[in-house]
Amino acid sequence: MAFSRQHMMHGTIHRPATLQRVRLGATPDGKLTAMSLMTTTHCHRDGQFVEHASNFARSLYAAPNRLTGHRLVKLDLPGAGPMRAPGEASGMLSLEVAMDELAEKLGIDPVQLRLINEPEVDPETGKPFSIRQLARCLKEGAQMFGWDRRLPRVGEVRDGRWLVGMGMAAAIRGNFLLPAKCSFTVDADGVITVKQGMTDIGTGTYTVLAQIAAETLGVPLKDVRVEIGDSELPPAPGSGGQFGAATAGSAALAAGMNLRKAIAELAANDPGSPLQGGPAEEVTFEDGVIAIGNRSERIATLIRRAKPDGLTAEGEIRPAADARNWSQHTYGAHFCEVGVDPITGETRVRRMLGVFAAGRILNWKTARSQLTGGMIWGVGSALHEGNAVDPRYGSFINQDLAQYLVPVQADIGELDAIMLDEVDDKANPMGIKGVGELGISGAGAAVANAIYNACGVRVREYPITPDKLLEGLVAKGL
Repeated sequence: MAFSRQHMMHGTIHRPATLQRVRLGATPDGKLTAMSLMTTTHCHRDGQFVEHASNFARSLYAAPNRLTGHRLVKLDLPGAGPMRAPGEASGMLSLEVAMDELAEKLGIDPVQLRLINEPEVDPETGKPFSIRQLARCLKEGAQMFGWDRRLPRVGEVRDGRWLVGMGMAAAIRGNFLLPAKCSFTVDADGVITVKQGMTDIGTGTYTVLAQIAAETLGVPLKDVRVEIGDSELPPAPGSGGQFGAATAGSAALAAGMNLRKAIAELAANDPGSPLQGGPAEEVTFEDGVIAIGNRSERIATLIRRAKPDGLTAEGEIRPAADARNWSQHTYGAHFCEVGVDPITGETRVRRMLGVFAAGRILNWKTARSQLTGGMIWGVGSALHEGNAVDPRYGSFINQDLAQYLVPVQADIGELDAIMLDEVDDKANPMGIKGVGELGISGAGAAVANAIYNACGVRVREYPITPDKLLEGLVAKGL
């Protein structure tokens, strides 16, 4: 079956609309005493998906009095479902703007307000954090971005016709690990083949699995082959939920370590190997060579002689028995500078910086691409993306991509994502966490807060389009 573009707008899922009510209470010195985020969201009449836009707030800030929850409204609309960072991407568009408003009312810097409300343990469950570097993201991000040059009074900075402002927001996204399996095979040429029923949707799975295999078995990257995307291969959960690299990578590590042990034992017990008789646990792997002390042999030579049909080992990963004893998340801080044209209502993102703490980074290039892609999507959520509903038919009015606006190159100024050094030993054996959905979480709120700092207008309905800004600017007499 092939869909037309018009069918695609109705036959596939979309991020559901949400109506969010935020309530914050604080002492004059900025300490939160009460926090509430209640979300009303919709789903298809026959659907079960809920946009959990309030859940993240349960672990973000310390507050003794807390109320979060969701109300689901079933409507005759095209089916709603999970989009990147389901829950966080929507929910942080409200809470992080409310935190900005609270900071202004208290006369406290928005970064400092968040630091004041850093919890020592998970504020909802009381569980210890596996690792939490949100404060470091905030402090280092502020320093790198030049946050100290921000003027707290709105509408104070001009650049020609543009009103210029800065905004920021925190970011949080849960960390997950799912069951997965993987197999490694070494052949007579010393080539390692990784097999796993994993997917690569442009996120770099091929690359990180090859890196894990090369590092674990001490072979050059060119001697690794990766076979994924086939349901006949050892099962993995696929890409989604920011659990892909951690889950698939941990299973790959287990398979690699098992194959490493099998190769070492083969060498130690093979009469033709110079390593014969040595302790298998002391075998080292480097540049395709195995060695004990000054005795060495190429892996390919050993396999060609002792196992010409190849040697295979399997591995699997499951969440640790004590995984639920820890509060596990990834964190970040977004900083944004925008220009607002008071005549046209146009907003331009001039520069944007995200600083993130997301466990061990397997590949800097692919991880940065994931984070910056999420940040750009966050700009789209704040400024561009939306679709009106025709109430007569329960359908979207716009049914193509010609009028559905997303950010293009000209909409994005200077953009960077920084990743802090981190290894979360409570997450999985490699200390990996995901980055795929963290980048969008909070990004749109940073844009909205920057717009307010530039021109003093708060828009309560996303996207913040020129007509909505102009209405606010006219009301303020600008």
